[in-house]
Amino acid sequence: MSVYNDKFVLPFLNSDNCHGSNFYCATKEDMENTIKYWLIEYHENRGFVRFSVVDKKAGTVIGTIEMFQRKSEDFYNDCGILRLDLARDYESSEWIGDILSLITEPFYDWFGCSVIATKAAVYAIERIEALKKNGFIKSEEPLIGHQRNTLYYDYWIIQKS
Repeated sequence: MSVYNDKFVLPFLNSDNCHGSNFYCATKEDMENTIKYWLIEYHENRGFVRFSVVDKKAGTVIGTIEMFQRKSEDFYNDCGILRLDLARDYESSEWIGDILSLITEPFYDWFGCSVIATKAAVYAIERIEALKKNGFIKSEEPLIGHQRNTLYYDYWIIQKS
């Protein structure tokens, strides 16, 4: 897949709290193992779900969306965590905005949350523009990792109206 084997996409992927993985898949076998893990997380652990993102005009998969309701002892407890991984050519304000406009409202109900959070680092200019246009605001609160001394920043949130 042109997302997970592209080194230029890596900085835009959110691998916070993912046990050290950065989602880079150098080989087809790496990608197959990653997908197997995603399926186990969904079917057996009920940890998260991954959806494919398809460009219908091009007829190709352009990325994935991960979503789950987070259980924690920090600001992001009961918050839906959204991970949007896109191929390089689709990391644009227009594409991201279109995707967010389709998924945000249904995800509140599907995942039982009133707040959705997603990461956008300061250099993700296109992503930040799309988040702002879709009503997300920058959170100053860190996401606290599994190891309590690990703090993750650059989260944007939107609250169900």
